[in-house]
Amino acid sequence: MIAKIEAALDTMRPYLKADGGGIEVVEVTDENVLHVNLLGSCKTCPMSYQTMKAGIEEAVKKAVPEIDKVIAINI
Repeated sequence: MIAKIEAALDTMRPYLKADGGGIEVVEVTDENVLHVNLLGSCKTCPMSYQTMKAGIEEAVKKAVPEIDKVIAINI
C-alpha cells in the first residue's frame, strides 16, 4: 500500500517542488487515514488546505481506494 501511495504522491511532487515545497508520508492508521508532513513552503502556504483536498487527497484516493482521508499533521 505504501508503494502505491508514494507513486501517487510522486505525481504531485513536481508541482509542490516548483513552489518550494514537498511532502512525506508519516503513517497510515488502522482506520485507513494517511498522515503526511508538508515540507518547505507548503507548511506556511495559505493554499495548503486546498492543495491537500483537491490535489493530494484526490490523487491518493484514486490510486489507493482503501485510503479514506489524507491529513497533513503540520498545518
